[in-house]
Amino acid sequence: MLRKKNSEPAQQPDAQQELLDFENPAVQPGKKDPKQFLKRNWKKITAVVCVAAVAAAVLLPKNSKKAVQASTQYMEAALERRDITNTFSGSGTISAANTYTVKSLVKGTVLTADFEVGDTIEKGTVLYTIDSSDVATSVEKAQLALEQAQRSYDDTADAQYIRSVIGGTVASIKVKAGDYVTAGQEIATVRDDSSLLLTLEFPAADASGFAVGQAAEVILNGTFETLSGTVQAVAGTDTISSGNLLVRTVTIAVKNNGSLTTAQAASATINGVSALASARFDYQHQQTVTATTSGTVAAVCVKEGTAIEANTAIVQLSGTELSRQVQSAADSLLNAQLSMSDTEKQMENYTITSPISGTVIQKNVKAGDTVGTDTTASETLCTIYDLSYLEMTLNVDELEILSIKEGQTVTITADAISDRTFTGVVTSVSAAGTTTGGTTTYPVTIRIDDTGDLLPGMNATAEIEVSSASNALAVPNGSVVRGNYVLVTEDSPSAANAVQDMTAPDGYVYVKITTGTSDNDSIEVTGGLQEGDTIAYDANAAEKQNASDSMEFMVGPGGTIAYDADAAEKQNASGSGGHGGGNGGPGGGGPGGGF
Repeated sequence: MLRKKNSEPAQQPDAQQELLDFENPAVQPGKKDPKQFLKRNWKKITAVVCVAAVAAAVLLPKNSKKAVQASTQYMEAALERRDITNTFSGSGTISAANTYTVKSLVKGTVLTADFEVGDTIEKGTVLYTIDSSDVATSVEKAQLALEQAQRSYDDTADAQYIRSVIGGTVASIKVKAGDYVTAGQEIATVRDDSSLLLTLEFPAADASGFAVGQAAEVILNGTFETLSGTVQAVAGTDTISSGNLLVRTVTIAVKNNGSLTTAQAASATINGVSALASARFDYQHQQTVTATTSGTVAAVCVKEGTAIEANTAIVQLSGTELSRQVQSAADSLLNAQLSMSDTEKQMENYTITSPISGTVIQKNVKAGDTVGTDTTASETLCTIYDLSYLEMTLNVDELEILSIKEGQTVTITADAISDRTFTGVVTSVSAAGTTTGGTTTYPVTIRIDDTGDLLPGMNATAEIEVSSASNALAVPNGSVVRGNYVLVTEDSPSAANAVQDMTAPDGYVYVKITTGTSDNDSIEVTGGLQEGDTIAYDANAAEKQNASDSMEFMVGPGGTIAYDADAAEKQNASGSGGHGGGNGGPGGGGPGGGF
């Protein structure tokens, strides 16, 4: 449809005519002095100038040498269904999953460096060994100091316990908790009564043939019960008995069945030779336990009659001086342990292993080189890339960052590999934005597992599908004007929903719609239109709108009005514009009206 609107130019006001007369005094002879004329008519002159300026600002398009047409040819199109995909595109540089620079923390000569650039190595692989002869001596000294501190602590800590040297039965305890004891005071008695000893005299001529370990038969006095015994010792010299006989002393050990005591007497025969007299049994071992230091009995650790092993604590002592000695020994031991640990860690620095699995991309030091200096011990030896996967970082504008989510699939193309596309996935959307020139961008990290021929440092473009609609009801992007309005023919089903306060060209009405996903060409209509509707739009204006974000074309009565979108935004922000326009609603600059 074509529509034209003509108007006759208005007659100029008198003041404007006088201004023209003033500018051309030669054709108006007899006029007064120009200065007098200016003083008398300055208000009128000012008004005329303002009117002319406003008319020029409104009627003449800026930065254009071509006048806007007075009429517009509208194109009509039926709604169609199609698949719409909204894609974000950005560029960045491919990088390795992880990069590690191996450094030297010590000084010395490199003994081995058994790898080359390009080698694939596993985490923990030995990269370098450095001569550690100087520090080996320090390790030995630290170990010796630690052993000495441990012994000192053990002795000091053990001083608070009074122990039995032998194993046996606790025959008696002579102190109780809370008693104060001094060094040398008797604490307890411990007896080894597992075997009792019987010492007898035998004729020297016979005893000289006895041997240690030989069996003996022991006869108990009174009951004449016989027990088995073993020769434990035979005297090496002869003595004269009370009967002027040469005798030798023989000691026989008899296992205690629980009934033997030192009050029991017995005789014995060895190899058929009888002892000259009987004797009483004696304990094999017996210890009188005494205190080695002064202190208060904190606890009695055993009970009388209890069988104990050798080195068992009988009593625990406490005291200020004793506690101070134990604490001092503990501090010395801890200091020696820390010194040993530090020395061992320093020793570990002379064997350098790979911190990650990856590929060696740079080797700066080889066997035979010297690393470290007198002032610094940090030196780069080699660089390793983890190429198990690659990463790419995009800087996304704040207006688009909310559409990017973790897990979204990314299609990647590299400038250096033109015959293949790669697939990645968004792994991180950072909230740490960077503001430059009033615009904030946020880093988005993409992981690429199928790396193919991609290499770190390559430039690539990533496309992220942020939304999509399948078989969606769609209209051209250029048909949607500000505020989500579209023109439909008056015979369209949705014309019943026409916006009454907006003036549309003849044969059309404005309908407000709701929209969804859009791409470069079309936008999804989720409400306001239906199949069977016929939309209309200015194809030229739509094309210019798609081609440039700085201009927007709006349809109003009598034709198409072109205006600077930036200026319109400022006008709307100040309250001078609004939806509707012309005769249809308040304000101007909205769909359907002029300014």
